[in-house]
Amino acid sequence: MKKLRFGLQARFVLAVAVMLAVVLALLLLLLHRQKVMQQEVAELGRDAMHGMVEQSLRRHGQATVAQLSDALTNPLYYFDLDMVGRVVRSAQKEPDVSYVLVYDPEGRIIHDGSDEIAVYGQAMTDPLAYEAIAAREQHIQWSPQIVDVSAPILVGNQRIGGVRVGYSIASIRAYENQAVSAARKRLEELNAKHLFWVLLLLLALVGTCVAIIGYVQRTLVRPIRQLADAAHAIEVGDYNSERMVSERQDEVGELVRAFSSMSDSIARHDRDVRRMAYTDSLTGLTNRLAFRESLDHRLMMLRGAGRQLALLFADIDDFKRVNDTLGHEAGDEVLQQFANRIRDAVEAMGGDDALLARFGGDEFVILIQDGDVRAAATRLSEKLVAELGRPIAVQDRQVFLGTSIGITLFPEDASGATALMKNGDIAMYQAKVAGKNCYRFYSRAMDQAVERRVRLEQELRGAWERGELSLVYQPVFRLSDSRIVGAEALLRWQHPEMGMVAPSVFIDVAEQSGLIETIGPRVLRAACAAAARWSMESEPLDQLFVSVNVSPRQLRSGDLPEVVAECLRETGLASSRLHLELTETAVISDEAHASALLATLHRSGVKVWLDDFGTGFSGLSHLRRVPVDGVKIDRSFIADMLRDPDDLALTTAIIAMAHSLGITVVAEGVEKEGQFNILRERGCDLAQGYWLGYPVTATEFAQLIA
Repeated sequence: MKKLRFGLQARFVLAVAVMLAVVLALLLLLLHRQKVMQQEVAELGRDAMHGMVEQSLRRHGQATVAQLSDALTNPLYYFDLDMVGRVVRSAQKEPDVSYVLVYDPEGRIIHDGSDEIAVYGQAMTDPLAYEAIAAREQHIQWSPQIVDVSAPILVGNQRIGGVRVGYSIASIRAYENQAVSAARKRLEELNAKHLFWVLLLLLALVGTCVAIIGYVQRTLVRPIRQLADAAHAIEVGDYNSERMVSERQDEVGELVRAFSSMSDSIARHDRDVRRMAYTDSLTGLTNRLAFRESLDHRLMMLRGAGRQLALLFADIDDFKRVNDTLGHEAGDEVLQQFANRIRDAVEAMGGDDALLARFGGDEFVILIQDGDVRAAATRLSEKLVAELGRPIAVQDRQVFLGTSIGITLFPEDASGATALMKNGDIAMYQAKVAGKNCYRFYSRAMDQAVERRVRLEQELRGAWERGELSLVYQPVFRLSDSRIVGAEALLRWQHPEMGMVAPSVFIDVAEQSGLIETIGPRVLRAACAAAARWSMESEPLDQLFVSVNVSPRQLRSGDLPEVVAECLRETGLASSRLHLELTETAVISDEAHASALLATLHRSGVKVWLDDFGTGFSGLSHLRRVPVDGVKIDRSFIADMLRDPDDLALTTAIIAMAHSLGITVVAEGVEKEGQFNILRERGCDLAQGYWLGYPVTATEFAQLIA
């Protein structure tokens, strides 16, 4: 049979019942005694009512002074002393009034109610005079003998004097003393009469409370206090405190044992949560949250110490192409390899206090603070640019990326964490603008560069309408007979103040701001119109084409076929003479969408060329799925073709691969005769570049083909 357990709840109920019984008995006794004392308390209450006399005197004095102030305004203003005297003497007839004084703003007595006014012009020197004169409204002062009530006499906002009324309180004090003496005597008699009972009740209550407190303390409070101390230790992160053990077989014992188990579980979960909260799950590096907390702490320690700190913001160049072409799993693998290379470089060159974190995406941040941080940041950046520029093997392919690094220093560039991080981001962006795979230190001029970019966007709006944007045309030659077969339309911006703005600058601004969606159709229409004019000036068999670059944003908008059809209809240009150039990364970033649009264009007769071919990790599978008519080999391969066997081999492979699919091959960036000859030997179809012809206006191009 299970043993009956007298638990904590039963003990507490019993203790409360005992306490309630005792309190109930005490209340009954007190109620009985209260009946006896009611008559005596009533007597004392009536005596206490006499204290209201003073309050009555206060109200009476305020009312009297207010009336006097009003009554004396005109007489005092016109200095009618007779009238002032009559008003004062009338007030002096009231009971308990000791004096009535009328005085000017400097406190000199004007009237005291007497016929001869012996004190006229004398300053009031009694102890209560100063506050009465200084008061700007009714003012009451008490002294052992007098209640002095004063008020200023005003004409509008101008004070022309004041009035004081003094009431004698000697009789009131005497009455109060008598009442207090009587009450004290009665209370002493009551205290003596009930002292025995009060003491007896207090002793009983104290004894009962002590017994209950002792019992609750031993059985409940002490264990709970121990649990509270243990909980506080857990709260501050101390999981190594002594484990609580209890042999009790009641609810407290169960609570102690459950709390100990919970403490162990919380300690385990805390370690897991801290690891997840402060660690990047993919790379195992410190994450953004932990890095920011560490940066704030270090900045606080460094302020005023005369020491420096450097932040390096490293962003992988063109990382989006990896996700778009090889998939996100390959992107994660690239991030892990990058993280390992950065970690090795930081451990070797960053110093003992260096901290590396992944901020998310393809951005890493490094903190160094040992020695000469500028020199250390320079060495580490050079190391990172070299290490991260090496190819990465992913899915049996070599990927070439690189990194752009922005560096900012504390306290030179900023004193706060937020400003430092913003400056580092700006410097990193400037490294990308400078050509990527390099590093840049933050400078104040970079803020100006950001401002210039904003201004550039503002100036670009409306540039076409103002006639600042224009098209030039670079000839495209057929390598087999060196004849011009077409031209690529290139957009130029001649700003009235900034001069010629580089296309790489303003095209990027137009793309990011969305202005390209307005400028692009206008460029397309102008190029089609120029090509239509050429057809009228050339032989029928030499119908020249025009190629126009289409931005990824235009491709994503979905209305490109409609825009092209409208331009062809308005200009009368044959669709076969329009070639659209799209970057390889733009096409394969959303292959299904791009394939549908390009198929529509292909059916209309418009040619589609893939620009910058070879830079986006393309392969034969992409060319088979996306309907393109031609590929343009990126100028980076053409530039090194004469001295780099790998680039020559890759160019040759691209030509062969494209011809096997019936695709035209165009080489861009031909700047040397040797490049032209090799391309012709390898069977390349078309070429363009400065060695063949510079970009010219539409009129100059028409003269060129004539």
